[in-house]
Amino acid sequence: MEKLFERQGMLCVISGPSGSGKTSVCRTLFERGEWIYATSCTTRQPREGEVDGRDYHFLSEDEFMNRTLCGEFLEFAKVHGRYYGTLRSEVVGHLKAGRDVAVDIDVQGAALIRMCADPVVRGSIVDIIILPDGMDELRNRLAGRATETEEQLRVRLENAGAEMRQWTAYSYVIVSGSREEDVESVRTILTAERCRSSRLRPAEGADEEVAGARMRESLPEIEQTEIFTPPPGREPST
Repeated sequence: MEKLFERQGMLCVISGPSGSGKTSVCRTLFERGEWIYATSCTTRQPREGEVDGRDYHFLSEDEFMNRTLCGEFLEFAKVHGRYYGTLRSEVVGHLKAGRDVAVDIDVQGAALIRMCADPVVRGSIVDIIILPDGMDELRNRLAGRATETEEQLRVRLENAGAEMRQWTAYSYVIVSGSREEDVESVRTILTAERCRSSRLRPAEGADEEVAGARMRESLPEIEQTEIFTPPPGREPST
């Protein structure tokens, strides 16, 4: 079937404090084919079970800085004493090809992406922050991971409070429930955003007038309702 419209890919910026479940949501939607998951770079050491190139691109600090100087990062920031960043090569080409991309980044990185001068990036952003249902819930989630020392846990909780106060900078806010509930909330947002008229353009070989006419032809006919006209000399009451 001939396509009426095409659209540029969406850049789905997913933020949330450590323990909010954002990474799990990103991976689940990637596995379901909803988007491409851009693998971030980091200078921290891999945790048990993490794989280079899948979970993160694990770089030395010198290599990270060299890539920064070469302009390879779309955004980067220092978080919890380590550097994190998103490579342009993981994002821009996919957007131009009409593929949706998710980036799992902190509030600093999200702010930098919003300021990006590249019109392809700026016109593609859908930013979502996932928040825990209170600090007690967040502490329980982080403690349950058993990946941080007590001091690291304290720092993460302090940083989480600062991150959560940035919720008004985002277009969408999700208060985290179960993983499946969070996944469905994000899918609902994606469905709506994909239907925005501002994201659509006529398919190659068609112009807006033709695409609009074709769309009207595809809609069901609606029976016209007769409009009441008052008799001469009488005006409708107000």
